Amino acid sequence: MRAGGHQYRVGVGDELEIDRVMTSVGDSLQLEPILVVKDGVITHDEKSLSSTPVTAEVLAHTKGKKIRIMKFKNKTGYRKRQGHRQQHTKVRVTAIGK
Repeated sequence: MRAGGHQYRVGVGDELEIDRVMTSVGDSLQLEPILVVKDGVITHDEKSLSSTPVTAEVLAHTKGKKIRIMKFKNKTGYRKRQGHRQQHTKVRVTAIGK
């Protein structure tokens, strides 16, 4: 499955955190499959995958771990500190395919 430029290996019932999706908690969303393995048969054809959406339910909106960015230049007195927390959406895969 692909979401936000990342690829994830999922099955029905899996919970994972993806990049923030602007939907309400409790809504469902369709995600794009990249590869489907069913009974040992691998499918990666675009026409077949277009009829096999991955449906997920939004559980919560969360923030990731805080990272600190520090810039420093020697002998000039330049110091700059910055922080960042990535926003995530926690989803549960409810169905793969129709």
